[in-house]
Formats: sequence, structure tokens, C-alpha cells
Amino acid sequence: MNGKKRTLVTCALPYANGPVHIGHLAGVYVPADIYVRYLRMRGEDVLYVCGSDEHGVPITIKAREQGCSPQDIVDRYHKLIRDSFSGLGINFDIYGRTSSAVHAEGASEFFRKLYDDGKFVTRESEQYYDPEAQTFLADRYIVGTCPKCGNEGAYGDQCEKCGSTLSPEELINPRSKLSGAAPIKKKTTHWYLPLQDYEQWLREWILDGHKEWRTNVYGQVKSWLDGGLQPRAVTRDLDWGVPVPVEGAEGKVLYVWFDAPIGYISNTRELLPQSWEKWWKSEDTRLVHFIGKDNIVFHCIVFPSMLKAYGDGYILPENVPANEFLNLEGDKISTSRGWAVWAHEFLKDFPGKEDVMRYVLTANAPQTADNDFSWKDFQTRNNSELVAVFGNFVNRAVVLTHKYFGGKVPPCGPLLDVDKEVIAEIPALKASMEKNLETYRFREALKDAMGIARAGNKYISDTEPWKVAKTDLDRTATILNISMQICADLAVAFEPFTPFAAERLRNMLKVGFFAGSDHRKGERQTENTYVEGEGRALHTGVTSENGIVLDWELLGRPQILPAGHEIGEAELLFAKIEDDQIQLQLDKLEAIRAERAAREKAEAAKKVALQKEECTFEDFEKMDIRTATVLEAERVPKTDKLLRLTIDTGIDRRVIVSGIAEFYSPEDMVGKQICILANLKPRVIRGIESHGMILMAKQGDGKMRFITPQELVSNGAQVG
Repeated sequence: MNGKKRTLVTCALPYANGPVHIGHLAGVYVPADIYVRYLRMRGEDVLYVCGSDEHGVPITIKAREQGCSPQDIVDRYHKLIRDSFSGLGINFDIYGRTSSAVHAEGASEFFRKLYDDGKFVTRESEQYYDPEAQTFLADRYIVGTCPKCGNEGAYGDQCEKCGSTLSPEELINPRSKLSGAAPIKKKTTHWYLPLQDYEQWLREWILDGHKEWRTNVYGQVKSWLDGGLQPRAVTRDLDWGVPVPVEGAEGKVLYVWFDAPIGYISNTRELLPQSWEKWWKSEDTRLVHFIGKDNIVFHCIVFPSMLKAYGDGYILPENVPANEFLNLEGDKISTSRGWAVWAHEFLKDFPGKEDVMRYVLTANAPQTADNDFSWKDFQTRNNSELVAVFGNFVNRAVVLTHKYFGGKVPPCGPLLDVDKEVIAEIPALKASMEKNLETYRFREALKDAMGIARAGNKYISDTEPWKVAKTDLDRTATILNISMQICADLAVAFEPFTPFAAERLRNMLKVGFFAGSDHRKGERQTENTYVEGEGRALHTGVTSENGIVLDWELLGRPQILPAGHEIGEAELLFAKIEDDQIQLQLDKLEAIRAERAAREKAEAAKKVALQKEECTFEDFEKMDIRTATVLEAERVPKTDKLLRLTIDTGIDRRVIVSGIAEFYSPEDMVGKQICILANLKPRVIRGIESHGMILMAKQGDGKMRFITPQELVSNGAQVG
């Protein structure tokens, strides 16, 4: 298939400051799991590595907010994330941690070698410092007003309201998130990896050598290289992380984007301390990174440059099939706004529907462009595809085999054209599946798998064995023999996509399953290793009493199940999802949207406009502000916002046209005492001469309210 003896598959380390959501699953973990399951069914030697990214500023921020230690935070979310993956059938060989002793040792050694080899440069720079907390501030520890949209809670690196990328220098009224104090600039020294030294090598390796990479990955890398690479910091001032292992680096830790990718190596070392090098330093190993598009630069430029700088035979990724982003109900998924479908909540709300989520996320995979998840589509795909096509075919085939042949696969007789046609479809769909899976087009591969189910469903509908059985039982036997062979094909084809349903189907068929060998024999096992009893052990395989063991090579072969093979009773592979289940999820999202709108509205109301330029007392004295009472009020025809007010100013009766109709009705205005700017030059508005202007207070949300005397005063009283 690829000419290499083994494949190392890594998944981007999820950040352990919160749960994983469907965007993470669709972008990284479901496609990686599909790929690994496929390789193992083909007998490939595969190592599947992931783990929690447990260092960095967001974790320390959350710990401060919750009044606990960073270790408490990562312990909580490491377990939650790992259990969520396992619940969805995503079982890594090891799901490690960057807070482990093995990782600390490996990351320190990696830095030290580059340091000793002179691969770093040092730079002194001024960075923001909290004089009260007496600590340097990472960008995320600095908040202020966004210069683009006015959001008062923007971070020093990004405004999550408008999405703008920022720097702390751009924030208006910046303040420390720790103490609230205004930060100051203070000098500090850090180590940098001079990426520009690897620019030409990266061009040759990627731009010349990997034109087959996805266009979104290739294009982003090219854009970075064309823009010119700059030195990138590998250390930062922080008290949570792997300490920088050199003298004079007190209070500094390894920068998270230097630290985290080394986690792939340290996790492998933790799992396979005796043989890890064959997975990282052998030309017989191919490395594939599954990531989201926000990690492309780190996995295609930064980490490869680190490995190149280190030397010692480290292999480089053969491919980096990064996905784009998944939206939710037409809106960008946002953890800070709570706009997400969390994996652990889904598993609780939809027990037994793990395969449905895997199926829908694959069918809507954001492979080269952003895509959208909707609960209605989730329901439709389950009911119209998994239930009505895949499940319906299997149920009919198994039920009819029990009804007419006592639950034993009947013999296959002479074939008609309709039989030959459906039999010929399976190898063709298999070949297409293989091509798509091997080129990381998982959405298209899923269509091929469902194509087998559609072919089977159409075949059994067209041949109508329940009718044929009344007159020709031999012909019925042939139809159901072929149908049962297709069921066996489906038990293989859907293993990468819907592993729980595939396992149920194999149990119905009473067959075993080969899913690769266990390469960990004789090695020390760790607490982070997936073993029997902790999720489904994918790579151990399952045998059967009758010796039939399915694998990828059997897919599309004739007579997988021999005549006379006894099958189990039918059970539903999938169940319908009702409207009320979906409505609960939509109501939950609507509540989040409503709460967010109310919060934004309240925040907008508090927003204060910037002070205008200074004026002199003489400027102010020119304004003649007086009290007045509204005598008459009516809407200006053919307008939505204008009212025509007749007022008593104490000096005269006059007309003022005011744009307040969206806040006050004519009936509200009559008899109301107001303040006006009496000496404003008259102007004609919609054919009406307006003589003056009403004074109003305008809130940040756009609402306007009158400025009125606290007590009733005579009309014409001057304000000043």
C-alpha cells in the first residue's frame, strides 16, 4: 500500500482547559480514527498517539478563576477528554500528558540539545509586566477595549467578539487580568528558534516535495514562507510548564508550542520505552499528523524545523491532512460563548448514538472548506440513511433468513443478471473506498460504504424474496445468500465509520474480526494506555467459534459466509431519533443564544462613548438650553422615526421635529417636560421647519431617554 513497514499516526493534543466539542471531533479525531481502523484492518502495523496539552496561559487563567491549582484543572479535563474519546470509540494506543515526568524529561532534553548545539538565538525585549502581581503578562493576561469593535473584554492577542487579531499595544485602556492594574513595559530575555534559517529547506521539502498535500495545507505553508519566516520564541515568563533547563532561566518555562509537539515523542517513549525509536527514527516508518487548520503552521513549519535542528534521524511527516472548521447551526463554534455541542454531554443525551455522530461528522467533514452541523441534519441522516438504508437492509436480510432457512445461510444457486450486477458493484465500491481512504477523503469513502448498503437495499427490494418464497424456495435461497454476503461486506466496510454498529452486525453474523496485531507485547504498560476494560481494544481482534474472521481483504469476495453458517437473531443496528429529542437540543442552543444576546445587550447599554474634544466655557455659554413642555405630538407621515412636536418654551410656541418615534409614541409625549437647545439654527426636515433640538441621553445599545428636570419647573428656565 505505501511501501513502509509501519505508520505512526498522531492527533493534535487537545488543550486540557475544557471539554472537546464536535468541531474538534470533525476536524481531527474522527478522521484520524477512521484512518487508523482502516490501516489495521489491512494488517498494517500502526501506532496511534495522542494526549492532553496541559501547559500554557489559558490553564493558569482558569485555575485562578476557579481558585485551584493548574494541576487540578488539567487532571479534571484530561480524564473528561479521554473518557469522551473512548465513549465515541476513539481509543488511542496511548493518551498521554505533557505534565508527566516522562514528558518533562524528554522536553528538557530536547531543548538542552538544541541549546548546546547553538541552534537558538537570544533576544532582549520589552514585555508587559504587572507591577502589583509582580509578574510578566502573556497576551491572554492583558484585557482592554478592542480598537476595531469597541468590545471592552478583548484579549491582548484577539478580540473574540469580532475575531480580530490584536497585540497588547493596540488595546485601549489595557489592564492586567490578574490584578486589574495598568501594565508597564519591562525588559526580559528569551530564547528563539531562528526559523528563517530553515526557510529554504522547508521550501524544498514541502513546496517542491509535497505538492500532493491538501490545497488548504499547502497554500497556508506557501503563504507563510512567501511572507518570510521570523525567529520564534521557545521560552516565556510563566510559572506553569516545563522549566527551561539552563542557568539564568529562573521563572521561565518552555513555550507551549515548543513543548506540546514534543509530547508526541514523549508519549511514544512512555508507551514503548524499549522500541520507541523505530517509530521516530526509521525510514521504514511513515508519520501522519491529523490536525485542524489552526495548527498547520506549527506542524508543517515549527515542529519540522525543531526536528531538523535536533537531527539524529528524526523522521518528518509524510502528510498533514488538516481540516477546516465546523460551524454549528450556521454560527462559528466558540468555547468562550458556550456555542458548541460538547462530546461528553452528547454521550449523556444520546446514549447508543455514538455511531450516528461519527457518521454525521464524517458526512459533513470540513475537509477543504468550513462546513456546518445542524441538529435537523443529524436527525435526517440517522433516520433516512442509517435506519432506512443500512439498518433496514440488514434487518430484512437477517429476518428473512431466519424465517425461511432457520437462521442458516442458504446455498447459492444459478445467478441471474440482477445477482451478477449487485455482486460486481461491491469490488468497485471497495476500490473507490481504498483510494479515498488512502488519500484522506473520508467523506467520499463514507459515500462508498453507504453505496454498498444502498446496493443491498435496492437488491432485496427489487428481488422481493418474500414473494418469491411462495413459488420458488431455491431462488429465494440464492437471493438471501447474496444478501447475507453483502451484510458481511457491510460489517467490514463500516468498521472505520460506525464501529459499534459494525460490531453488533458481526455479532449477528457470528463472525470474528481481525483489526491488527498488538505491538506492545513485552513492553511496560502505563496508566495512559488503552487496555482491555478501558474502552474497546481496537487492535486485539475477535475470533469466532466457526473460524470465520473478517478483515479488509475479504470485503467484496464471493461467499464470505459459507452455506449452512448459522447466524444470530436480528437486532436493530440503528433506532429512529424523534423530533422531541432534537427540539431539546435546539432549545438548549436557543437558550444559549438568548442569554448571549441579553448579556451583549446589557454590556452595550453600559458602554460609554469616548469623550469629545475639549471646549471652552465661552463655547458652552453660546448654548441656550431651556425647559419646555410638549403640547401636541404626531408622527411625520411616511417616516418610522420622526415625531412633530409642538412645544411651549416659555418664550414662544414652536415646532421641533425629533427622531424619537422608535422609543416614544405621540401619546407618551403630550404633557412631558423636556430640555431643548433653544438657539439651534432652524432647519427643514421633511418639509417641516424644526426650531431647536431636544436633549437626550443615548446609551451604548442605542436606546435614548429624555433629560428632564427632577422637579417640575416653569417653561423657559435656563439650564447651565
